[in-house]
Amino acid sequence: MTALIARTKARFREASKSLGASAVGALTVGMLRTTRYFDPIKTADLFARIAQLIGPRLREHRIGRTNLVAAFPEKSPDEIDAILAGVWDNLGRVGAEFAHLDKIWDYSEAHPETSRIELSPRTYELFHQLRLDGKPGLIFASHLANWEMPALAAVAHGLDAAILYRKPNIASADRIIQEMRQVKMGTLIPAGRDAPLRLGEALRNGQHVAMLVDQYMGNGVEVTFFGRKTRANPTLARLLRQVECPVHGVRIIRLPDHRFRAELSEEVKPVRDANGQIEIQGTMQAVTSVIEGWIREYPEQWLWLHRRWR
Repeated sequence: MTALIARTKARFREASKSLGASAVGALTVGMLRTTRYFDPIKTADLFARIAQLIGPRLREHRIGRTNLVAAFPEKSPDEIDAILAGVWDNLGRVGAEFAHLDKIWDYSEAHPETSRIELSPRTYELFHQLRLDGKPGLIFASHLANWEMPALAAVAHGLDAAILYRKPNIASADRIIQEMRQVKMGTLIPAGRDAPLRLGEALRNGQHVAMLVDQYMGNGVEVTFFGRKTRANPTLARLLRQVECPVHGVRIIRLPDHRFRAELSEEVKPVRDANGQIEIQGTMQAVTSVIEGWIREYPEQWLWLHRRWR
């Protein structure tokens, strides 16, 4: 009888979890589809206000504060609060902008002064260099400003790109998110066991492989981030061992008046051991250091709400 009760409880929990996931998936799909019918600028402002109102009541707010105090021990509580307010503002805007991914990359080479996107001459030059050099490439990005936009930039400037992304756990949400991303984002490769094989194949085929590399990975390599040890995903460096090619970082910076600046870094050279082989840990440290520099410039635009240090 005890075993029967236990099995019944387990089935009930699974059924409840499934129903909950279905409800969240339906809500996500409905929200994304509905948001597309509204003015993107006004919707971004509204979502930002809502996020700033709700965010401080969530567990993630406490995680963000702990992270910021550890990263910036010299900052006052008021400065930390101001950064966190910016984090929630940015996250709300990202949510609204996601529904308009097919329209958000607004850049005209002929009329850059009226474009929503700002590119420096050097960034524009580097984009074209990557496109025309006949080589594959590795591009890394981080959760700064709108982190979906670097993939849009790649396709907009003619790069044959393969993008590594993490699938949502809810199938219905995954379908609409893929539907929106595929409009202007090149080849999408979901994270999983076969992802490294597919990414390596993309490089061998001459594509530019892009990935976010700024989250904690339990079985990753040890790196130093804001003076503290953490672990980074080594996939980028391991791919570089398979196919040597240029490595660049790309970041988006949120500007006033609903505008953005896209910046492509100079080539990040891999670290090599005494035998000339690419060193995984050293190369990921070089990449992590670039990202830390970006975040120090615009701390309110990075996603501090996950546990980067364990």
